[in-house]
Amino acid sequence: MSHSESTRAAAFQSGRAWWTKAVDLTATVLLWAYFTLGFAVFFGPFYLVAAVFAPDRRRAFQWLNHLFYRGFFLLCRLMMPRQHWCIDPSVRNLRSSVIVCNHVSYIDSILLVSLFARHTTIVKNRLFRFPFLNWVMMGAGYLPSASEGRMAALMVERLESLPAFLSGGGNLIVFPEGTRSRTGAIGPLNSGAFKIAKMGRAPLAVCRVRNTDRLFRPGRFLFNTCQANRITVDLLACWTPDYNSEQFSLKKVIERVRMLLEEDSGKKKV
Repeated sequence: MSHSESTRAAAFQSGRAWWTKAVDLTATVLLWAYFTLGFAVFFGPFYLVAAVFAPDRRRAFQWLNHLFYRGFFLLCRLMMPRQHWCIDPSVRNLRSSVIVCNHVSYIDSILLVSLFARHTTIVKNRLFRFPFLNWVMMGAGYLPSASEGRMAALMVERLESLPAFLSGGGNLIVFPEGTRSRTGAIGPLNSGAFKIAKMGRAPLAVCRVRNTDRLFRPGRFLFNTCQANRITVDLLACWTPDYNSEQFSLKKVIERVRMLLEEDSGKKKV
């Protein structure tokens, strides 16, 4: 390659990188605008109406959260044609289940919430410190991740209501690793979700999400919108353990879930 050709190639790559960053920034700003102004203008009034008039406030808030995040991912699809979304239909059909899933990106949780109108989930205690978030999450019946301080009474109340919620068709969404994996390897699985499933005699649904970390990378502010990517959510297994059996072992259930996630990821545990 001649010097002039090398210069043109370098200029092309530089221009392409500038264009990619501009597209990423524009998409990111629009998505954050949806989260803030879009919520306040288009969804906020409906939350207020639901808080005052809905006969079942939790169910109404869950449905509104579901719609809000569906709108977010619809916007993603419109702005990011190189991102392909493949959701296993059997995931959408889950009911009355404790859904356990791997965790690789901040958007994993809202992606799963967007799939289920009736849902609850476990969120980190620190998120309850933000007044508006606290109001929305409390209204939807979400659970704190730890029963510390003022969260202790809330945790007890939420746990007591879960069996009826699950038997009524709702799903509990849990990321048992408790934190995002930066490598894709499956971290230690906390036992809380499995204890809840046992308490409610609920089916366990094991799901696997892939490549959300390529769209929204850990440590980055911008969405990676221009890279070709295929985001998937698959159902690996769904079964109801024999909770009443003398041979039932919570440890073995957790080991089976870990085995399913590790076999599917092809990476060893950390």
